[in-house]
Amino acid sequence: MNETNKRISAHFSLTELTHSATALRRGISNRPGPSEIANLTALAVNILEPVRQNFAIPFRPSSGFRTLILNQLIGSEMTSQHITGQAVDFEIPGIPNLELAGWIKNNLKFDQLILEFYRSGDPRSGWVHCSYVDGGNRHQCLIFDGKKYEDF
Repeated sequence: MNETNKRISAHFSLTELTHSATALRRGISNRPGPSEIANLTALAVNILEPVRQNFAIPFRPSSGFRTLILNQLIGSEMTSQHITGQAVDFEIPGIPNLELAGWIKNNLKFDQLILEFYRSGDPRSGWVHCSYVDGGNRHQCLIFDGKKYEDF
């Protein structure tokens, strides 16, 4: 089996957590190293699997690991945990992002939880960004409206 097609948890594969349409269009390799794969595995096991099991709805992350070059290309921060394989962006079909983020906040151990580009009153706006650091989670909860961060 190809290394990128391997399952890193019951419902998620390395391919899903490294897929990038931008990288494909630009011909950029988005291949993680061993430490990033370990981080992605911890992220899948500790964040994505409990979410999948609780809501019982299949979903696919929109963004997981990003190489430094890809991260720069899309204009993300140089401190992004996506670079280390510790962060994932996702939504669940039919579940408001505020509800999803609230469940994660109240039920999981995580490093950072951000409702990104969320607009109050619009349950379909934005997406959930969640990170996990093996052995050192801050449990930081934020809402980002595209301009400023606020506590969540």
